Amino acid sequence: MSTESRQTIEERIRQVGSELQGHMKEEVPSLFEKKKWIGRIMERVMKDEEFKVRLFRFVDVLPALKSDDLVVRVLKEYFSVSDLDAPLLIKRGIERLSRGGVSSFVAARVARTGVETLARQFIAGRDPESSGKAMKSLRKEGADVSIDLLGEIVVSDREAGDYRERYIELLNYLGERAGRARSGEKSQPPGISLKISSFYSQLDPVDWDGSITNTLRGLRPVLDRAGEAGIPITFDMEHYYYKDLTIELFKKVLQEYPDFPSAGIALQAYLRDTRNDLEGLIEWAERTGTRILVRLVKGAYRDYEVAVNRQKGWPVPTFMEKGETDRNFEELTRLLFENTRYIYPAFATHNIRSISHAIATADMLNVPGDEFEFQMLYGMAEPVRRALLKMGRRVTVYTAVGEFIPGMAYLIRRLLENSSDESFLRKSFFENRPFDELMQSPPAGGKVMEKADGGFTNEPPADFSIASNREKMRLALQTVKTQTGSRFPVAVAGRELFTGKEIKSGNPSDPDEIIGIVSSGGREEADAAVAEARKAFHGWKKVGPAGRADHLFRAAAEMRKQRFELAALEIYETGKTWKDADGDITEAIDYLEYYGREMLRLGRKSLLGDYPGEENEYSYSPRGVGVVISPWNFPLAIPTGMVSASVVAGNCVIFKPSGLSPVTGWKLFEVFKKSGLPEGVLQFLPGPGGEVGEHLVAHPDVDFIAFTGSREVGLRIIRLAGETGQGQRNVKKVVAEMGGKNAVIVDETADLDEAVRGVLESALVYQGQKCSACSRVIVVGDTYDEFTLRLKEAAESIRIGPPEDPATFMGPVIDVAAKRKVEEYIDLGRQKGAPVLIREVKEKGLYVGPALFEGLSPDSRPAQEEIFGPVVVLFRVRDLDEALQIANGTEYALTGGLFSRSPGNIAKVRSDFMVGNLYINRKITGSMVGRQPFGGFGMSGVGSKAGGHDYLLHFMNPRSISENTMRRGFTPELG
Repeated sequence: MSTESRQTIEERIRQVGSELQGHMKEEVPSLFEKKKWIGRIMERVMKDEEFKVRLFRFVDVLPALKSDDLVVRVLKEYFSVSDLDAPLLIKRGIERLSRGGVSSFVAARVARTGVETLARQFIAGRDPESSGKAMKSLRKEGADVSIDLLGEIVVSDREAGDYRERYIELLNYLGERAGRARSGEKSQPPGISLKISSFYSQLDPVDWDGSITNTLRGLRPVLDRAGEAGIPITFDMEHYYYKDLTIELFKKVLQEYPDFPSAGIALQAYLRDTRNDLEGLIEWAERTGTRILVRLVKGAYRDYEVAVNRQKGWPVPTFMEKGETDRNFEELTRLLFENTRYIYPAFATHNIRSISHAIATADMLNVPGDEFEFQMLYGMAEPVRRALLKMGRRVTVYTAVGEFIPGMAYLIRRLLENSSDESFLRKSFFENRPFDELMQSPPAGGKVMEKADGGFTNEPPADFSIASNREKMRLALQTVKTQTGSRFPVAVAGRELFTGKEIKSGNPSDPDEIIGIVSSGGREEADAAVAEARKAFHGWKKVGPAGRADHLFRAAAEMRKQRFELAALEIYETGKTWKDADGDITEAIDYLEYYGREMLRLGRKSLLGDYPGEENEYSYSPRGVGVVISPWNFPLAIPTGMVSASVVAGNCVIFKPSGLSPVTGWKLFEVFKKSGLPEGVLQFLPGPGGEVGEHLVAHPDVDFIAFTGSREVGLRIIRLAGETGQGQRNVKKVVAEMGGKNAVIVDETADLDEAVRGVLESALVYQGQKCSACSRVIVVGDTYDEFTLRLKEAAESIRIGPPEDPATFMGPVIDVAAKRKVEEYIDLGRQKGAPVLIREVKEKGLYVGPALFEGLSPDSRPAQEEIFGPVVVLFRVRDLDEALQIANGTEYALTGGLFSRSPGNIAKVRSDFMVGNLYINRKITGSMVGRQPFGGFGMSGVGSKAGGHDYLLHFMNPRSISENTMRRGFTPELG
């Protein structure tokens, strides 16, 4: 656009803005009306960040609190007078509660009434009937309506079906009432807005085709009814992870329903790639001859997108500054107007500058006023809406309808949006910024998320919403499939040997398929390996920390090259799903990168104290020769962690992989070999535990053992290592992690959407075959029945089958013995308790469906013993004290979790739940290197923390060297 054209449009923008402002006069949105209590509360929210956080969190939890006493208790926890500068009304109320001057009934009623009043600001009603008055009022003003049904979070097929039926009921209601309005003309019938995640509980781009097929199956009854009634539909845009899937589903719907009366999709201007998405939709609409509505929104999930993508290490998809989003909105506005032959633009904004820009651009491009519209949220910016209607502009009000409990997430988003420092409404109606400032053109440029400074960052998981990553995994699965049945040697004493004994590694989802055949060593090979390691140690320990760390960094680079092939191998050999296998590879890379950097830190000699004539040096030296005995359930990550920690500390290692994942073990050995690791520093020796493993543990020339596995084997290793053999020169160090019997507590304040999903993933991902898996759930009070029903239905809805299928949530257990063991515990649960769910699986492989039991004693075997399978015991308890008593009532102390929105309960559990890794309001599996160092105590291990800053210390001996630097009274430091 030329400078002259830009000046012309800016002048027109100011004219439109002045006209809008003239129509609004002195009117203020109800949310900012300081004469009302809501306005006064919002004023405090915008001035006091601490109060804002506590208020919004209390508002979030209140609808879930079932008793008056609980409401009062949580209210006091969030608004204690001693540490909060609360508004006078709240402070006096809390003081009276503390003195007993107000009954729980009265206080709870006041709190609920206040929050419901706040919710009604943004939520038109609990159902279509109760929302009718609000919608009628909007229609009387001249506005159209698009209805969003709250409660869109679904965790099971039943909930998705219920949500679909609610939309059909809404469509029946709207269809019956569609008619004439507005000067006798046929008005636009109320539309509906849909979120695709609500129609299929297992929606995930990793299963691209299955997600499309099953979501369409859920949508069709709604689309059929909407088409019959002539009701417009719009696909809402949700989180970025679902963006491409949402766009693809939208296209599929219109291909299947080419004559649908009106269909639209929302696009978010805060996303950097929205221009590409819009251009793609325009090209598609032109090619197919379809005209679609595009609702252009700024975006409501920016903080979520920033946090989640930074946590995962993925690029942040949003602009980081509000001005960038506003500028993009204006650029996309012009693109929409340039393509009105194929696009009907709907501008969803309350920003007077953005609205004025849209009108000015339409005028400049000669787009008629009936060829676009503005959309606004119910309960917000009423003066702007009414001003637009007075100017003869088309306005649709996005109207939320639903119960208040599922509506809390929507309510909090609206409160955050209005109270944000960047909110245009706040600047306009609360801060009363000058008109000229509000109408300024949004700035160009802006900041981008800073990249890492070269320190440790976790390896990002594969983003399977990206088509190229899905294709890489499919190709890797095909490649690995062609390599099954290959043979692999042992590697000891500088030679790769094919021994006479072999380990056949099978595919647990197809036991007839052999993934690979690995040679098995014996005592002779073990002795040769120890001798070779002892010989190599003398040279390896002299390699400096930087040189040793470099081998780890090179190994990490090699793993990145092979990442999809390594994940595919795990899928076949150990039954992991796509995401779980990929997670194991990224964790292995993390260990290499993290321990390499840790060695650089610990390898620096430090001086203790500052005293003249004396130098005190503290340093670390390697222990010597070690044995790494690894499990099959994290076939790459765990051995990588133990091996890399050992060798980077300067030790030489004999690596004995699990007999159930030896091919993956060989691949790890190959990775280290490609890193240039000197001969003898790492040797590969598969073999029977009772023969090779125990012989190595007891060998007098072995200085330490790193083990992860069962309690039974771990304790035997500790006993054997504790016996001093002939010629032994060291007290052996054992680093052992031995499993858990992990509990999750769900209290009366928990967000059950999060709790059900968190427990489901913690208990059933990888079939419960993780030492950190949840196997006990302890539910406090009245929450039990609803939580248990939703968990049961969620477990019934997950897909069970071959893990190479991306739709699979649960695959097979590892072998026949594991299957038999899990089935024995299920039988025991049947006998001693009451089954909530026992899901049968009819598949060829080694499958066991999820089993949930209640009515078992906390002391029963299923509640005390590690099962290592998808079996969960549920307990109903009176209070948190009883919950903690049960949670702590085992010999294990590995992981535990709490779902709660009570500050008091969270504090108590932090203090009293005795586990090595405690997780609050998230799943209890999936610890990350450097962020949640992993390991337990009690019978769960020796207290070591893999992926933590003190882990390498287990593999080194500390040394202190003190030198007298004074010679005949001459002290250099004093000279």
